[in-house]
Amino acid sequence: MLFGKKVRKGTDRNIAMFVDGPNILRKEFGVDLDDLMRIVKNYGRVITGQVFLNQHAPEKLIEAVGNEGLETRVMLAGEIDADVDVSVAVAAVEAAYDENIDIVCIVSRDADYLPAVQAIKRQGKIFFSVGTKPGFSKALQNAADFVELLPNHNTTGGRPIRRFNSNNNRNTANNTITNNNANLNKGQ
Repeated sequence: MLFGKKVRKGTDRNIAMFVDGPNILRKEFGVDLDDLMRIVKNYGRVITGQVFLNQHAPEKLIEAVGNEGLETRVMLAGEIDADVDVSVAVAAVEAAYDENIDIVCIVSRDADYLPAVQAIKRQGKIFFSVGTKPGFSKALQNAADFVELLPNHNTTGGRPIRRFNSNNNRNTANNTITNNNANLNKGQ
């Protein structure tokens, strides 16, 4: 719920989703791609879904990404440095210039995306952040129009955790962070 209104499932908004695989798809976080897709689809139709991985990604992970209907983008990284941040940021900013995209979603815990988020918002797009704990950047959450916290199946027993953002309006009774939903309802 957002300000007492339900966010419509199957909304007509088009979403471009970009997943920072090395940052979010780690065993210790217990993230389930089914949960991710279910959460994101609550906001609209995913017309671009890309998961960025490095060359060290296991074949089973690449297969799981494909089974969700998502595109796998494997980036080359150094032996130690496995970041795909620049590739994710470039793809997300490119999506902001696509007139068919209403919402740009970055799935990561990383504050390095802040300049990309600012560019996305300057294009008038809704920015949606999905992450998990620990280490979900407060800066990324505060910059987002909407925030969702993925369940960590290693710590929550698979219970979904939903959060909305921002402007620091906290409703501690149900652990919901709220934000003005005018952007989501814009044009309706």
